[in-house]
Amino acid sequence: MVGKLLMRGMLAGLIAGLLAFCFARVAGEPQVERAIAFEAHEAHEHAHAGDAPEPEIVSRETQAGVGLLTGVLAYGAAFGGLFALCFAYAWGRAGSMGARPLAAWLALAAFAALVVLPALKYPANPPSVGAAETIGVRTALYFLCMGISVAITLLSIALRQALSRKWGDANATLAGLLAFAIMAAAMLALLPAIDEVPAEFPATLLWQFRVASIGMQAIIWTVIGAAFGVAAERMALPGAARVGRGMTMSKSVLRGSGYPR
Repeated sequence: MVGKLLMRGMLAGLIAGLLAFCFARVAGEPQVERAIAFEAHEAHEHAHAGDAPEPEIVSRETQAGVGLLTGVLAYGAAFGGLFALCFAYAWGRAGSMGARPLAAWLALAAFAALVVLPALKYPANPPSVGAAETIGVRTALYFLCMGISVAITLLSIALRQALSRKWGDANATLAGLLAFAIMAAAMLALLPAIDEVPAEFPATLLWQFRVASIGMQAIIWTVIGAAFGVAAERMALPGAARVGRGMTMSKSVLRGSGYPR
């Protein structure tokens, strides 16, 4: 079963990557072009001051075409496969939840942990933003933030599962969300801030680039959750038949008792 789920997850990720590429070409690339033009203008002024401009190793056409497509397809396939493995682990441990609702909740949790929380602390920046000598520190802090976000999400889910039998699903869910909010706020407050945006960089361009970046991720995780949920629902997953029989028996009891179906 896991192998079939893995293939379906990677396929869903490829579909998500293709749609994200189309979105990026329309909504993201214009902002990148404007940021590069700003960077070129700054480099031209520095060249007058005696600093030689850096040579272009990969052409802009390749970056915006084959390079971008390859990157988002690889990203989508990789995270689609990881998503399928997480689904396989969660299946049967989430009560009687069906394949599509479970996939939707997992995709929402992944989007919150891998995208939203890290973006609140270290949002995406276009070219020309950020000092070259701090790129290592910035990358390390971003992945540290992402790892803590994943841990916070898993702890909140585990807390919700532990409290569900004693407090009920609704109260346990509220407790898990409250714990998530408290831990997330603590993480955002404790991690060091990084602000290397040049004062003369257009604020509108920065905002549009970050919105496009979040939009790409939203498309990827929405499509992965929806496409994988449909694909998994069509499989003969262990436990699915049992849930189906339980629903059929419930309907039979309702019909026999005279209650409306």
